[in-house]
Amino acid sequence: MFAKLTSVRSALAAVGFVGAMLCGLAAPIAASAQIPYLQMNAAEPKYSAIVIDANSGEMLYDKRADSPRYPASVTKIMTLYLTFEALSEGRLKLTDRVPISSHAAAQAPTKLGLPVGDSVSVDEAIRAMTVKSANDIAVAMSERLGGSESRFAALMTLRGQELGMRNSRFVNASGLPDSRQISTARDLAILSRATMRDFPQYYSYFSIKGFEFRGRYIAGHNRLLTNMPGFDGLKTGYTNASGYNLAGSAVRDGRRLIAVVLGGSSTAWRDNNMEDLLTTGFDVLKRRSHGERTTIAANLYEDEPTGPIMRPSSEEGDGDQAGLKIVLTDNPRPAAPMKVAPTMKAAQAKPAPKKTKGDWGVQVGAFKSKGLAKEQLTLVRSRFAKFVSDAEGAVEGAAGGSFRAQFQGLTAEAARGACQAITAKRQPCMVLSPR
Repeated sequence: MFAKLTSVRSALAAVGFVGAMLCGLAAPIAASAQIPYLQMNAAEPKYSAIVIDANSGEMLYDKRADSPRYPASVTKIMTLYLTFEALSEGRLKLTDRVPISSHAAAQAPTKLGLPVGDSVSVDEAIRAMTVKSANDIAVAMSERLGGSESRFAALMTLRGQELGMRNSRFVNASGLPDSRQISTARDLAILSRATMRDFPQYYSYFSIKGFEFRGRYIAGHNRLLTNMPGFDGLKTGYTNASGYNLAGSAVRDGRRLIAVVLGGSSTAWRDNNMEDLLTTGFDVLKRRSHGERTTIAANLYEDEPTGPIMRPSSEEGDGDQAGLKIVLTDNPRPAAPMKVAPTMKAAQAKPAPKKTKGDWGVQVGAFKSKGLAKEQLTLVRSRFAKFVSDAEGAVEGAAGGSFRAQFQGLTAEAARGACQAITAKRQPCMVLSPR
């Protein structure tokens, strides 16, 4: 299992905390000086991703995992890491109060919107950060632990370096836009693994789907907690500059994987990509256990996001995700057969007209294995049953050893409509005309 931290870390924690408290604004300057200013390459795609084995730390997939990116509200994992650290060391209790300062109250949404002078318990603050992604509460917690947000940000950077996050720098506790706040997919995976490794007693906070706060129910942003079996965390994030981010983890057959997706073009694309990465990762682990030599990259249909971010031009954490009517597991079923009442004569119950079969089809992906092509057929049939419920799914071998996932038996109109709906959700689709 995970290795324990050495006593060096405790010493560094004490030195870092005391140093930040004594040195005031000098701490952020010193911390920043240890990490060169990372310039974002405007020509490079925003998308980057990584998948690691949570137990061993082995990297299973890498797509620009070391390229600098804006972490957005995924930043709050580090704020929570230091909160859990204070709890485990007895410097903080779940019942302690976290006061709301004028600086905290002035943060942009998403936030709880509490007035200056109000307060929340530490337990409520943790829930507000994991579920609501509340920027005001993240700042209030940073002030509670570090004296000021700038001092706390210095501690975030120092702790990140200690954990092995070599290319990360933090200047705020919330993840609100700041060009100086930089991380990478690899660093955020390291942070995610460290959080569940070092503080397993608090990890369940990341799987909370919503909570009651002062008479109102606050729902979370992480839809995979509901839509993907075994998925139990961690944190979403969004700004206009970063795109849609997600640090996630799931368990299957006793194995845990961690994945980080940065720069998605929509919540739907990001969540689908996260699910694809984890599902393929578990399949790879299973096949490896049977002696097969394979990788995620060799089995994943890669369809990187293109075009503009699919949201209005606002940069307010991930609050603009609240209330979106994005249904990732939409599975409308065909109307059930009409039930004939006992008093109704059989002649009165007219059979439903049969739908006309066509000789058109759609292709929804090409894969390196037949198993993954079949999984894609199942996934598409589940999410787009309205369009392909009457089609026949088939896996067709192709030159080069690839396998094409296809639905046959559609009319031309149905095939075009299916592809239009599928591609709208950032899934691959191509209309197949009659042969």
